[in-house]
Amino acid sequence: MRLATLRDGTRDGALVVVDPSGERFARAGQIVPHLQTALDRWDDVEPRLRELAVGLETGAVTSEPIDFDKLGPPLPRAYEWVDGSAYINHIVLVRKARNAEPPETLETDPLVYQGGSGVLLGPRDDIDLVDPEWGLDFEAEICVVLGDTPRGTRAEDAGAHIKLLMLANDVTLRNLIPAELKKGFGFFNSKPATAFSPFAITPDELGAAFSGGRVSLQLKTSLNGELAGDPHAGPEMHFSFHDLVAHIAKTRAFTAGTIVGSGTVSNEDEARGVSCLAERRMREIIRDGAPSTRFLEPGDVVRIEMQDANGRDLFGAIEQRVVKA
Repeated sequence: MRLATLRDGTRDGALVVVDPSGERFARAGQIVPHLQTALDRWDDVEPRLRELAVGLETGAVTSEPIDFDKLGPPLPRAYEWVDGSAYINHIVLVRKARNAEPPETLETDPLVYQGGSGVLLGPRDDIDLVDPEWGLDFEAEICVVLGDTPRGTRAEDAGAHIKLLMLANDVTLRNLIPAELKKGFGFFNSKPATAFSPFAITPDELGAAFSGGRVSLQLKTSLNGELAGDPHAGPEMHFSFHDLVAHIAKTRAFTAGTIVGSGTVSNEDEARGVSCLAERRMREIIRDGAPSTRFLEPGDVVRIEMQDANGRDLFGAIEQRVVKA
């Protein structure tokens, strides 16, 4: 099942169910008004939403064509947005870029930070560039949406709390990071609003590609129509989503509507390209002694998408243009 949020002038938008083609939707207002309410009542609401999805697929219910420009993020505001960094290759490369050593617990303890969740971007929303000197970068990620998750949840039990998956563009201001981290208190100004894919999908949409808390498919990112990277998201995800959920639930519970990110999808194989410009710049430094790739500028367009093994688009594409603020 695929769900989306149609912007309707309210804060939380209107929940819709999307057909298998990703081209039409049916309004779900007669069942539940928006996605957060659905997550709050997931056990009761999910079967009814699935019935609507069947009716949409068979033509038994009224449907409308999708206008992606009118879609917001599936969750226009979330209770929490917790982003991990589960791909060790990414951690190593970006730490080198700012002359920092990886943590001693690199392979044993996940890195996470808490991003802003009150204002989230839709899949076609512009990325505002306030100051080019801040080093605007994209970061292509996968994320999960949790139902109510109790404190102390173990990795082997975490899958039951994953209700939906999405893609994310975790926009980063690279040149603001070093000074922030020197304070010893984590990211803040360097992490503006994050954008999410048009559709949030239930795990069964991925079939066998979602196993053990990992998505074993390629995540494709394009910059100005040219492929930036299509790394495989499964094998090099050192910490699975199950591991990330267990880590964050060590000392506290999480409410339905919490989003957890994978961090930038990254492969050691340079032929797979990159999911962020910082990695490409670091590889240039290693090879040439200096970076030749610039950070994002007004007019640049970033596109992030994922297809299943049969070539079917799963989440819809994030496609954002950089504009001068």
